[in-house]
Amino acid sequence: MTETLSIPQARRIALAAQGFGEGRPAQVTRQRLLRNLDRLSLHQIDSVNVLARAHYLPTFSRLGAYDRALLDRSAWGPRPQRRMFEYWAHEASLLPLNLHPLLRWRMARADRGEIGWAHLRRFATDHRSEAEAVLARIQAEGPLAASDFEEGRSRSGWWEWGDTKRALEWLFWAGHITTRARRGSFERVYDLTERVIPADIMALPTPDEAEAHRKLVERAAMAHGVATVSDLRDYFRLAPDAARTAIAQLAEEGLLIAAKVDGWKQPAWLHRDSRRPRRIRGQALLAPFDPLIWERGRTERLFGFRYRIEIYTPAEKRVHGYYVLPFLMDEHLVARVDLKADRQRSRLLVQQVGFEPDAPADAGERLDAELELMASWLDLEAVERRS
Repeated sequence: MTETLSIPQARRIALAAQGFGEGRPAQVTRQRLLRNLDRLSLHQIDSVNVLARAHYLPTFSRLGAYDRALLDRSAWGPRPQRRMFEYWAHEASLLPLNLHPLLRWRMARADRGEIGWAHLRRFATDHRSEAEAVLARIQAEGPLAASDFEEGRSRSGWWEWGDTKRALEWLFWAGHITTRARRGSFERVYDLTERVIPADIMALPTPDEAEAHRKLVERAAMAHGVATVSDLRDYFRLAPDAARTAIAQLAEEGLLIAAKVDGWKQPAWLHRDSRRPRRIRGQALLAPFDPLIWERGRTERLFGFRYRIEIYTPAEKRVHGYYVLPFLMDEHLVARVDLKADRQRSRLLVQQVGFEPDAPADAGERLDAELELMASWLDLEAVERRS
């Protein structure tokens, strides 16, 4: 049996799965923050800080203003307070601790030199001894960042700064080290994984690859509500064959239901527990790396909204701006807003706003309210429009 869904139905299912339409709490507790992360399975990390670090924004988009220190302590605080860890999932990501066993297959593959960029894979083979020297130094001296290696070199003086950082990143990929803390510049401080990840998580059994893939696809399906094969595969960047096998198993178990969405060329899969609200109310500014919109093809299929980030586009060729956030209003993406935090002047700069042709009459008023809320959340004194 294949279930047929209209685009509006699929859109509402997707929005509900992502935590929209539930209303924002009067106060965001750490428990509520972690529930939101568990629903999404990850927050993507990105180095751009023109507005706010990307990993802070999905919680704001769904729950409203919250204390960012709650997230910091859960991600990089003392070991007993940790509820998240960093690893490569969709991209560089913050993930709930209970996902650690599900990604150990990826760490094992990196350790064998089977995945990762070529300049990292060589540390699994030809230059493994050099990586092990870096690891030994962290083991002996405690947490270290790449900048802690004198003049960018190890004590042996064997390699340049770039190789030191690459060795650290391979050790991270392979699971030997993880992020202990982030410095003010957002530089990673590395430590042995077993000194960072709580012991009860490290003691959890490691599933085989097939089981890990099945559980990761299930998590992706829960976060999507309804999705194509490529959507499900992309969430944790799984290989096509492995994802298809996992989807077939989940369908056989009844966790995934075959679906056809009007206008979608690819068949879809519906998670059996997906909520099906009759309408979605609320508004949110969405980071470019928000899981609702990070897959641009899916964004077009669900919302009829073509979105591209223009950070790497020369200024004179940009259409919508440097750091553009789509504005979600109820069930539609109705505007694009180019934002910047001017921290010296304590202003949230609205550099450009472009409303979609079918934006409702009250879109401007509701956007203004969301901008005021964002400015307050970022400890900025006022919103300032440049256009």
